[in-house]
Amino acid sequence: MDFVFSQLAGFGDAFADLVLDPLTYLYLVTSVFLGITFGALPGLTATLAVTILTGFFGNKIPLDYSLIALLGAYVGAIYGGSYPSIVLNIPGTAASAATAMDGHPLAKAGRGGEALGLTTTASFIGTLIGTVALLIFVWVLLLISKNIASPEKALLALFGILLSGTLMSSDLVVKGWIAGLIGLAMAMVGLDPLLSEPRYTFGWSYMLSGFQVVPVLMGAFAVPQVIEGLRRAEIGKMAQLNDRIVPNLAAVRRYLPTITRSGVIGTGVGALPGVGEDVAGWVSYGVGKSVSREGKKFGKGSLEGLLSAETANNACIGGALIPLLVLGIPGSPPAAALMGALKINNVIPGPTIDPAIILRVVAILVLASFTMFLMGLFTARVFIRILRIPQTLFLPVVMVLTTIGSFSVGGGINDLYLMLGVGFVAYFMNMLAFPIAPLVIGVILGGLFDETFRRSLFLADGDLSVFASRPGAAILLALNVALILSQIPVVKRTFGRLRGRTA
Repeated sequence: MDFVFSQLAGFGDAFADLVLDPLTYLYLVTSVFLGITFGALPGLTATLAVTILTGFFGNKIPLDYSLIALLGAYVGAIYGGSYPSIVLNIPGTAASAATAMDGHPLAKAGRGGEALGLTTTASFIGTLIGTVALLIFVWVLLLISKNIASPEKALLALFGILLSGTLMSSDLVVKGWIAGLIGLAMAMVGLDPLLSEPRYTFGWSYMLSGFQVVPVLMGAFAVPQVIEGLRRAEIGKMAQLNDRIVPNLAAVRRYLPTITRSGVIGTGVGALPGVGEDVAGWVSYGVGKSVSREGKKFGKGSLEGLLSAETANNACIGGALIPLLVLGIPGSPPAAALMGALKINNVIPGPTIDPAIILRVVAILVLASFTMFLMGLFTARVFIRILRIPQTLFLPVVMVLTTIGSFSVGGGINDLYLMLGVGFVAYFMNMLAFPIAPLVIGVILGGLFDETFRRSLFLADGDLSVFASRPGAAILLALNVALILSQIPVVKRTFGRLRGRTA
């Protein structure tokens, strides 16, 4: 109980420090506005918003303000995708795809303002649910993770890469694993973390420091989206908003169990490494449709369906930060970009992270959710006007910002070559249905895997049994093996037959 009170006191102190600092509001309002704008413009994403701001603010301002800017953009962008989903039937981000199912039918029926008011309220409540879960569960997991040594860290990093590849693959699972292993191989370039010997540099001094995180993030997430957006340039017919944009409190009270369930689902899905807000929205929508008495109305303008999707994708934000802060494994692509920002600030997420940073993150999320709620209610029509900007105008601007952000981190032309190289590779990987997020997670976690795997072998004189002799390592090794075996067709068919017999 004393521990609980001490953490609540620490959160109160962190919250008070932010509230009393005038610069907090400058960074918060600006970043949430930019985040909503990125989410509202089809072709841009929350990942791209966090990535670009990482290039501009990553290590150029104090860490507290950097976290405010990045988390504010994250929260704003996940919510902002609901605008085009409702008025254009074009999801602004993948996270808002499920929102369009009922949001646009409501807008066509003349209830667009009501739909936007509900999505704003649901996003606010969902973000708070995920934040509360973060505040509660992160400490439990952090206490457990204190006993994790090098073998467990190596297997955990590998599990994060494999799991993200498994869950992010829309085609063959092996494609996700290949993408993750490519990222893992990229992380091996540069100086050996144990012996300081150059590896795979081919005599190029730039490669001694390895692949820089920000140019890789920019190239992997920004360049393919810009190219694809210019190539497709979707245009939708905008629904008219004739009603006021106000929260429907009666609907919120009526569907409070739905909102609570969706928040829990979104947080749980977010805690799975590499999955993301889009999966959270669809899972919650599917569960809501299957258990609701109004399931037949889903997809035809159901308020419950709208709340199911929008609450979950915002609750996913707090859930995605749980494995990031505790284990050093991002729970979503935007969280992977956020991890890159922490890395360039010499903050290593995981068991050794400073608890004060976790409390700061929680306090910032609370403030960002309130800022998003107020901004969504009072400036919604401003963001709807932004939707009229043609993609052919704003995507080149995004490319310029991406280039500036990538160049400003290291200040060298080689960073731009790296960004463009990774970008074109990522674009062709997208064309071949290879997921990109596992590659980025592989780059970020690869250093941890490399160092801890080889340190374990050094201490054990090369004996591989070190990865099975410790209880925690044995469990993680079993999880890795089970994950791989579960995707082998012969094994899947065998388990399918066994389930059929037992049924």
